[in-house]
Amino acid sequence: MEIRWLEDFLALARTRHFSRAAEQQHVSQPTFSRRIKLLEEAMGTTLINRQTLPLTLTPAGELFQELCERTTRDVRDTRDRITALEAEASARISVGSTQGLFSHFYQGWAREAGIAERLKLNLNATNWIGEQFLDALESGECELVLCYWHPDLPWRSRLDAGKFDWLVVAREALVPVSIADDTGQPRFGLPGNAEQPVPLIAYHSRGFLQSAIEGHLGRNNLGANLLPLNENTQSSSIKALVKQGFGMGWLPRRMSEKSEQFGSLVRAGDERWDVPLEIRLIRLRDARSPDLLNLWKQLET
Repeated sequence: MEIRWLEDFLALARTRHFSRAAEQQHVSQPTFSRRIKLLEEAMGTTLINRQTLPLTLTPAGELFQELCERTTRDVRDTRDRITALEAEASARISVGSTQGLFSHFYQGWAREAGIAERLKLNLNATNWIGEQFLDALESGECELVLCYWHPDLPWRSRLDAGKFDWLVVAREALVPVSIADDTGQPRFGLPGNAEQPVPLIAYHSRGFLQSAIEGHLGRNNLGANLLPLNENTQSSSIKALVKQGFGMGWLPRRMSEKSEQFGSLVRAGDERWDVPLEIRLIRLRDARSPDLLNLWKQLET
């Protein structure tokens, strides 16, 4: 049974005339009559008394008319609500966020800033790496990017070239962590030595964080003897491998605090080894969306 059959029946109940009802429904009379017949067959009873002029409804037809009115009203109201929801969703500002920031920062920050209802996350962003976030801004795949930033990013010149605006919305640090040995000390502690380098679960070289670690170690003359075992694009993957005892790794403090609190992970080095980061919100400077500009002004203040 189709909704349009119910609408046909209501038109016939109003006009009490097959030709006029068919005209209202914008179909030929034979087509309209056939659909009413199909409706009666579906209900297993006669709904229209065709022996009277004008037509009348049978008792079953009068009962069925009430059902049709309720059903079509509910469908219409639901359709209107869906349309409103879709309009609201399309008006939201699209955000691309790294998976780590989405899991441990984005939602709390957006709620605290009072902008959560005005944003929508672009789920494709979970597959982007490093510079691809800026590419997504330029191509229009998203209107905002929430990402880590530091002075050692190889493509930072793109941000300094005048095409983007940004806000520093928070600060973060990468903390070196390892599982503990039986004495509570890190099983894999920095700095290691040439004979026994520290196994490292590293970040992908094209991402935001590996260059931050390397730059920090170099600037501060921290001579670490590291043996990279593999590369991962996501902090959650680093954490999983570190917790399984494959090596040490650097995790954002927000991600490591819970593990440290419950003793699953311990520091693999003192605070000298902590890598400072900014969390930045970035947009195209020539963005013309009034909603985006108003939100940006709100965040600036």
